[in-house]
Amino acid sequence: MAVTFYDVNSPSGLKKLDDYLLTRSYITGYQASKDDLTVYGAVFKAPSAEYVNVSRWFNHIDALLRISGVSGEGCGVTVKGSAPITEEAIATPPVADTKASAAEEDDDDDDVDLFGEETEEEKKAAEERAAAIKASGKKKESGKSSVLLDVKPWDDETDMKKLEEAVRSVQMEGLFWGASKLVPVGYGIKKLQIMLTIVDDLVSVDSLIEEQLTEEPINEFVQSCDIVAFNKI
Repeated sequence: MAVTFYDVNSPSGLKKLDDYLLTRSYITGYQASKDDLTVYGAVFKAPSAEYVNVSRWFNHIDALLRISGVSGEGCGVTVKGSAPITEEAIATPPVADTKASAAEEDDDDDDVDLFGEETEEEKKAAEERAAAIKASGKKKESGKSSVLLDVKPWDDETDMKKLEEAVRSVQMEGLFWGASKLVPVGYGIKKLQIMLTIVDDLVSVDSLIEEQLTEEPINEFVQSCDIVAFNKI
Protein backbone atom coordinates (compact mmCIF):
# COMPACT_ATOMS: atom_id res chain seq x y z
CA MET A 1 0.00 0.00 0.00
CA ALA A 2 1.68 3.19 -1.20
CA VAL A 3 1.04 6.08 1.20
CA THR A 4 2.11 9.69 0.80
CA PHE A 5 2.23 12.34 3.53
CA TYR A 6 3.03 16.02 3.12
CA ASP A 7 4.70 18.45 5.55
CA VAL A 8 3.93 16.47 8.71
CA ASN A 9 5.26 19.26 10.94
CA SER A 10 2.65 21.79 9.76
CA PRO A 11 -0.82 22.07 11.37
CA SER A 12 -2.54 20.89 8.17
CA GLY A 13 -0.11 17.99 7.73
CA LEU A 14 -0.52 16.88 11.35
CA LYS A 15 -4.31 17.13 11.04
CA LYS A 16 -4.34 14.81 8.03
CA LEU A 17 -1.95 12.39 9.76
CA ASP A 18 -4.19 12.50 12.86
CA ASP A 19 -7.26 11.68 10.74
CA TYR A 20 -5.35 8.87 9.02
CA LEU A 21 -4.38 7.29 12.37
CA LEU A 22 -7.91 7.52 13.78
CA THR A 23 -8.60 3.90 12.79
CA ARG A 24 -5.02 2.64 12.58
CA SER A 25 -2.37 1.62 15.10
CA TYR A 26 0.47 1.83 12.58
CA ILE A 27 1.17 3.65 9.33
CA THR A 28 0.74 0.43 7.35
CA GLY A 29 -0.15 -3.12 8.33
CA TYR A 30 -0.66 -4.56 11.78
CA GLN A 31 2.81 -4.20 13.27
CA ALA A 32 5.42 -1.46 13.59
CA SER A 33 7.57 -1.26 10.47
CA LYS A 34 10.05 0.92 8.62
CA ASP A 35 7.05 2.89 7.36
CA ASP A 36 6.45 4.03 10.95
CA LEU A 37 10.14 4.94 11.30
CA THR A 38 10.01 6.99 8.10
CA VAL A 39 7.14 9.13 9.38
CA TYR A 40 8.52 9.16 12.96
CA GLY A 41 11.82 10.51 11.67
CA ALA A 42 10.02 13.25 9.71
CA VAL A 43 8.17 14.46 12.82
CA PHE A 44 10.90 16.45 14.57
CA LYS A 45 9.25 16.54 18.02
CA ALA A 46 6.37 14.98 19.94
CA PRO A 47 3.06 16.42 18.65
CA SER A 48 0.85 18.46 20.98
CA ALA A 49 -2.09 16.82 22.76
CA GLU A 50 -4.38 18.46 20.21
CA TYR A 51 -3.42 15.69 17.78
CA VAL A 52 -4.61 12.77 19.91
CA ASN A 53 -4.04 9.97 17.42
CA VAL A 54 -0.64 11.21 16.26
CA SER A 55 0.50 11.62 19.88
CA ARG A 56 -0.63 8.08 20.72
CA TRP A 57 1.17 6.63 17.70
CA PHE A 58 4.33 8.76 18.20
CA ASN A 59 4.68 7.77 21.88
CA HIS A 60 4.13 4.10 21.01
CA ILE A 61 6.84 4.07 18.31
CA ASP A 62 9.13 6.02 20.64
CA ALA A 63 8.64 3.37 23.34
CA LEU A 64 9.27 0.51 20.87
CA LEU A 65 12.54 2.08 19.78
CA ARG A 66 13.66 2.34 23.40
CA ILE A 67 12.86 -1.29 24.14
CA SER A 68 13.60 -3.40 21.08
CA GLY A 69 13.68 -1.40 17.85
CA VAL A 70 11.49 -1.93 14.79
CA SER A 71 12.17 -4.67 12.24
CA GLY A 72 9.06 -4.85 10.02
CA GLU A 73 9.72 -4.01 6.37
CA GLY A 74 6.46 -2.11 5.70
CA CYS A 75 4.92 -1.37 2.30
CA GLY A 76 6.66 1.87 1.36
CA VAL A 77 5.84 5.37 2.56
CA THR A 78 6.75 8.76 1.10
CA VAL A 79 6.98 11.92 3.21
CA LYS A 80 7.23 15.16 1.24
CA GLY A 81 8.22 18.38 2.93
CA SER A 82 6.17 21.18 1.44
CA ALA A 83 3.69 20.27 -1.23
CA PRO A 84 1.10 22.96 -2.08
CA ILE A 85 -2.17 22.32 -0.25
CA THR A 86 -5.55 23.38 -1.56
CA GLU A 87 -8.78 23.69 0.43
CA GLU A 88 -10.27 20.87 -1.66
CA ALA A 89 -7.35 18.61 -0.73
CA ILE A 90 -7.63 19.35 2.99
CA ALA A 91 -11.39 18.90 3.14
CA THR A 92 -12.54 15.66 4.76
CA PRO A 93 -14.54 13.49 2.34
CA PRO A 94 -18.10 12.48 3.38
CA VAL A 95 -18.43 9.19 5.23
CA ALA A 96 -20.07 6.43 3.20
CA ASP A 97 -23.08 4.75 4.84
CA THR A 98 -23.24 1.49 2.88
CA LYS A 99 -21.20 -1.69 2.96
CA ALA A 100 -20.49 -1.33 -0.75
CA SER A 101 -18.99 2.09 -0.19
CA ALA A 102 -16.87 0.70 2.65
CA ALA A 103 -15.55 -2.02 0.35
CA GLU A 104 -14.67 0.60 -2.27
CA GLU A 105 -12.86 2.61 0.38
CA ASP A 106 -10.80 -0.47 1.33
CA ASP A 107 -9.82 -0.90 -2.31
CA ASP A 108 -8.80 2.75 -2.51
CA ASP A 109 -6.42 2.22 0.42
CA ASP A 110 -4.15 0.30 -1.93
CA ASP A 111 -2.86 3.65 -3.17
CA VAL A 112 -3.44 6.39 -0.65
CA ASP A 113 -2.62 10.02 -1.43
CA LEU A 114 -3.71 12.01 1.60
CA PHE A 115 -3.96 15.25 -0.33
CA GLY A 116 -5.71 14.09 -3.49
CA GLU A 117 -4.38 14.01 -7.04
CA GLU A 118 -1.65 16.44 -7.94
CA THR A 119 -2.95 19.34 -10.05
CA GLU A 120 -1.16 20.90 -13.00
CA GLU A 121 -0.37 23.94 -10.82
CA GLU A 122 1.19 21.70 -8.16
CA LYS A 123 3.26 19.84 -10.74
CA LYS A 124 4.49 23.13 -12.16
CA ALA A 125 5.37 24.44 -8.68
CA ALA A 126 7.23 21.20 -7.87
CA GLU A 127 9.19 21.42 -11.14
CA GLU A 128 10.10 25.04 -10.40
CA ARG A 129 11.34 24.11 -6.92
CA ALA A 130 13.41 21.24 -8.33
CA ALA A 131 14.92 23.53 -10.94
CA ALA A 132 15.77 26.14 -8.31
CA ILE A 133 17.45 23.54 -6.11
CA LYS A 134 19.45 22.19 -9.03
CA ALA A 135 20.48 25.68 -10.08
CA SER A 136 21.69 26.56 -6.61
CA GLY A 137 23.64 23.31 -6.34
CA LYS A 138 21.81 22.39 -3.13
CA LYS A 139 22.41 18.79 -2.15
CA LYS A 140 19.38 16.62 -1.58
CA GLU A 141 18.95 15.70 2.09
CA SER A 142 20.36 12.30 2.88
CA GLY A 143 18.67 9.55 4.84
CA LYS A 144 17.99 9.67 8.56
CA SER A 145 18.56 7.25 11.42
CA SER A 146 16.94 6.83 14.80
CA VAL A 147 19.39 6.03 17.61
CA LEU A 148 18.93 4.98 21.24
CA LEU A 149 21.90 5.76 23.51
CA ASP A 150 22.82 4.57 27.00
CA VAL A 151 24.68 7.35 28.81
CA LYS A 152 26.41 6.16 32.00
CA PRO A 153 27.47 8.40 34.91
CA TRP A 154 30.61 8.02 37.02
CA ASP A 155 28.81 6.95 40.20
CA ASP A 156 25.64 7.30 42.27
CA GLU A 157 26.60 10.83 43.29
CA THR A 158 26.49 12.17 39.73
CA ASP A 159 23.70 14.74 39.26
CA MET A 160 21.63 13.07 36.53
CA LYS A 161 19.68 16.23 35.78
CA LYS A 162 22.90 18.10 35.03
CA LEU A 163 24.16 15.09 33.07
CA GLU A 164 21.11 15.20 30.78
CA GLU A 165 21.40 18.99 30.41
CA ALA A 166 25.04 18.54 29.40
CA VAL A 167 24.14 15.88 26.84
CA ARG A 168 21.35 17.95 25.31
CA SER A 169 23.63 20.99 25.18
CA VAL A 170 25.38 19.37 22.21
CA GLN A 171 23.77 21.01 19.19
CA MET A 172 24.72 20.58 15.54
CA GLU A 173 23.10 20.55 12.14
CA GLY A 174 21.29 17.27 11.52
CA LEU A 175 21.02 16.29 15.21
CA PHE A 176 17.64 16.16 16.98
CA TRP A 177 17.34 15.03 20.61
CA GLY A 178 14.21 13.08 21.58
CA ALA A 179 12.63 11.47 24.63
CA SER A 180 14.67 10.21 27.56
CA LYS A 181 14.36 8.30 30.83
CA LEU A 182 16.50 7.14 33.75
CA VAL A 183 17.07 3.39 34.08
CA PRO A 184 18.41 1.75 37.30
CA VAL A 185 21.57 -0.32 36.79
CA GLY A 186 22.31 -1.33 40.39
CA TYR A 187 23.98 -0.06 43.56
CA GLY A 188 21.88 3.09 43.44
CA ILE A 189 23.28 4.08 40.04
CA LYS A 190 21.02 5.07 37.15
CA LYS A 191 21.88 5.53 33.49
CA LEU A 192 20.28 7.91 31.02
CA GLN A 193 18.57 6.39 27.98
CA ILE A 194 17.96 9.01 25.32
CA MET A 195 16.62 8.97 21.77
CA LEU A 196 18.11 11.01 18.94
CA THR A 197 17.44 11.36 15.24
CA ILE A 198 20.34 12.16 12.91
CA VAL A 199 20.78 13.10 9.26
CA ASP A 200 23.25 10.44 8.16
CA ASP A 201 25.46 12.64 5.99
CA LEU A 202 25.75 15.34 8.65
CA VAL A 203 26.21 13.46 11.93
CA SER A 204 28.36 10.47 12.90
CA VAL A 205 27.20 8.85 16.14
CA ASP A 206 30.71 7.54 16.85
CA SER A 207 32.16 11.03 16.48
CA LEU A 208 29.36 12.46 18.58
CA ILE A 209 30.28 10.10 21.41
CA GLU A 210 34.07 10.30 21.11
CA GLU A 211 34.45 14.02 20.39
CA GLN A 212 31.51 15.51 22.30
CA LEU A 213 29.78 13.35 24.91
CA THR A 214 32.91 11.85 26.50
CA GLU A 215 35.13 14.93 26.24
CA GLU A 216 35.40 18.02 28.42
CA PRO A 217 33.32 19.54 29.86
CA ILE A 218 30.62 16.84 29.49
CA ASN A 219 32.87 14.06 30.77
CA GLU A 220 32.59 15.66 34.20
CA PHE A 221 29.24 13.83 34.33
CA VAL A 222 29.50 11.16 31.61
CA GLN A 223 31.70 8.11 32.02
CA SER A 224 30.73 6.31 28.80
CA CYS A 225 28.08 5.96 26.08
CA ASP A 226 26.77 2.86 24.32
CA ILE A 227 24.57 2.55 21.22
CA VAL A 228 21.58 0.39 22.19
CA ALA A 229 19.61 0.59 18.93
CA PHE A 230 20.36 2.07 15.50
CA ASN A 231 17.59 2.08 12.87
CA LYS A 232 17.65 3.59 9.40
CA ILE A 233 14.56 5.68 8.72
